[in-house]
Amino acid sequence: MDSEVRSYRTGAREVVLDITADVEEYVAGRGDGLLQVFVPHATAGIAILETGAGSDDDLLAALEDLLPRDDRWKHRHGSRGHGRSHVMPALIPPYATVPVLAGRLALGTWQSICLVDLNVDNEVREVRLSFLS
Repeated sequence: MDSEVRSYRTGAREVVLDITADVEEYVAGRGDGLLQVFVPHATAGIAILETGAGSDDDLLAALEDLLPRDDRWKHRHGSRGHGRSHVMPALIPPYATVPVLAGRLALGTWQSICLVDLNVDNEVREVRLSFLS
């Protein structure tokens, strides 16, 4: 297995960050296998969804509805509603596995690999890419 870590600046706002181009670069020329994308953070996740047509904003809106940014959370350190960020990975897991065929991601036409980060207290995230032939 080959593995490497890449860093992404998510900034001080909630974000669905499309990292597909970076991941495509990582698997290019590797042949057939499986790609594992993993976020080693308790408050971020990986989602595969369509981007650019509003689905990324819809995901953030849905997460706001499901996990409101208020003071109901027992986990209270950090910014207001920070506890919701710790619950989010139960809904948007911190990993995804994607088949790779002939060095190309076997994603559907409109699918993208995205880093989902609701935690406005951490501006930089790491993503581990691992390839198994």
